[in-house]
Amino acid sequence: MRLQLTSPSDNKIQRTIAITGSKSETNRSLLLQALFPNIKIENLSNSDDGEVMQKGLQKSTGVVDIHHAGTAMRFLTAYFASQEGKQVTLTGSNRMQERPIKILVEALQSLGADIQYEKEAGYPPLKITGKKLEKSKVSLPANISSQYISALLLIAPSLENGLELELIGKITSVPYIKMTLALLEQIGVPSSFEGNIIKVAPKATVKATTLVVESDWSSASYFYSIVALCEVGTEIQLSSYKQNSLQGDSVLADIYKDFGVETTFANNSIRLKKIGGAKSDHLEYDLSNAPDIAQTIAVTCLGLCIGCHLTGLHTLPIKETDRLAALQTELGKFGGNVDIDSESLTLTEQSQLNSNVSVDTYNDHRMAMAFGPLALKIGFVVNDAEVVSKSYPDFWSDLKALGFVVEEL
Repeated sequence: MRLQLTSPSDNKIQRTIAITGSKSETNRSLLLQALFPNIKIENLSNSDDGEVMQKGLQKSTGVVDIHHAGTAMRFLTAYFASQEGKQVTLTGSNRMQERPIKILVEALQSLGADIQYEKEAGYPPLKITGKKLEKSKVSLPANISSQYISALLLIAPSLENGLELELIGKITSVPYIKMTLALLEQIGVPSSFEGNIIKVAPKATVKATTLVVESDWSSASYFYSIVALCEVGTEIQLSSYKQNSLQGDSVLADIYKDFGVETTFANNSIRLKKIGGAKSDHLEYDLSNAPDIAQTIAVTCLGLCIGCHLTGLHTLPIKETDRLAALQTELGKFGGNVDIDSESLTLTEQSQLNSNVSVDTYNDHRMAMAFGPLALKIGFVVNDAEVVSKSYPDFWSDLKALGFVVEEL
């Protein structure tokens, strides 16, 4: 599906949008529910990733295909490895079979797991024969994707002796680790996180609990970008959000102050209001704890014709696509001058944007959505726009609700 995007007729938007549950919290909650069936979940994400996670957890034999869902791949690897009697082949899309999983597999094998590679060593598909994992100590590099770490922490209460996890080196994505531990705490599982050691106690049963999934802050990022690119006085209200969020991307509320966007919390909602311009023509952020918002920030800067230097992006090359390379290419189509290395991106401020651009999305939902707000400044085409269903199926209809012209070509 190719979409032509054009700016709303009124560049001073006043709207309310409801966003479904966080993909990150949803997938963690679903795995905990599989381990402890008396857990109930409210406000589940309606994303593709949430759906494949639910379907995967319902299987005990055969092929489990999680398509592009990286979180599901990591979480289900740990889940099936710890489930005695289950035997599956866990696979995904061609891109998923290029995304490394060796570190997680080796950690699980050190606990006693039976996991074999079906094709190339270090990558899916995986043949997993579930076993009772009796060992309880494991170590991981601290600078890897937090999903590897969370995958182990989520199954930890179901292990006979719990888990002691040592993280070696400088820890990144701390908020996502803390999100996992907070969810364990909500269901009554004791844990500790001191220095580089995380301990989770074993728990055979938990009390009946309802987990309410907060709406997705990554999805909110696109509306922060819209408000930043609109006229002063623009207001968008989003639900349902908490000021004491578990999600690392909630740092948006602080970052977008630099773009003149004020965030107000009230009644489980946030109100985003444009109160001024960007504080500088070159902004710098370390996004080690929130790398998923790098694309949104870079495109916002492009739309405002200002520069940025974003660091802490070492996990982006192994996402749905190599997001650093993809950003360099797509920002460049609009005239953006972008330099990248293995963990950073630098955009130089420019005077104007090129027209007649078609944005490629690389099977990456965030590439499509991050560029969407740019239509406020210049019309363009989005190729393979349906990819947003991975995390936010209603994205294009919500843009229409804000007045954007979204036409299928």
